[in-house]
Amino acid sequence: MTDFPQFVCAGEALTDMLRTDSDDWKSLVGGSTWNVARNLAKLGLRTGFAGAISEDVFGDALYAANEQAGLDMRLLQRFKRSPLLAIVAETAPPKYFFIGEDSADLYFSPAALPDGWNRDLQWIHFGGISLAREPLATTLISLARQCKKDGVKISYDPNFRNLMDDRYDATLRTMTQLADVIKISYDDLRGLFRQENADLALTQLREFNPEAVYLYTCGAAGASLHLGDQTWQALPPQINVIDTIGAGDASIAGLLYSLHKTPEKTWQEHLDFSVASGAAACLAAGAQAPELAQVSALYEQIKKN
Repeated sequence: MTDFPQFVCAGEALTDMLRTDSDDWKSLVGGSTWNVARNLAKLGLRTGFAGAISEDVFGDALYAANEQAGLDMRLLQRFKRSPLLAIVAETAPPKYFFIGEDSADLYFSPAALPDGWNRDLQWIHFGGISLAREPLATTLISLARQCKKDGVKISYDPNFRNLMDDRYDATLRTMTQLADVIKISYDDLRGLFRQENADLALTQLREFNPEAVYLYTCGAAGASLHLGDQTWQALPPQINVIDTIGAGDASIAGLLYSLHKTPEKTWQEHLDFSVASGAAACLAAGAQAPELAQVSALYEQIKKN
């Protein structure tokens, strides 16, 4: 009998449409939760992406990428609905919007997953715009609550986008209260709490769930880990940054990998591995799922600093 995944990422897989010139566009597979799944699989963990994609050319590309990433194909659903597209007109500063009012991702159904899909499940990850789009958001919150009851650990990365206005506030609180690990960035905090003081926003977020572990990423300034009244900090290694796309997804994947594979390590070491994972994703253009060897080398570099 084939084993089911130990790690599952539930949410959106989408197509990024990047404007490369005034009239030229490039399509890339993506999606926050899907990228985390791809990173976990690349690090060697049994992982599945639980979500839905379309049956057109965009869906075909996502299906092929899902398979190429080594993700469990039994958890991927397909529907004859339109694709979910992120239209990125500018990247610096980012200007984007989403197309997918009745797209396939919204039709994801946990009830349609194969029997026993969660038999080996240890962690499930949520986040991205999937939690800001109904009816998918309600579906995923219900799934998170059931997984919590079943003793599955939950990680959550809001990954702020312009869809997340005050209507998202209740979801932010609910998912933070359910999660064991929350990944949040400087920009996320300012966007989600609609204020410039990110440190104050982090304090407010932590009040939702004082028992959780919080991974707070600040780009080139490094990251910190917060648990109770303790804080650990780490600076990224010296690398030649190509771009930072997907670094946040890689960092939470790195933290989950470290917690799972080497639970005996200190929180400082877990944080160092997370930062190394994020840095490794910056070594090539576009969202990257770095090799374990790359991450391990950068991790050793951080430990020496």
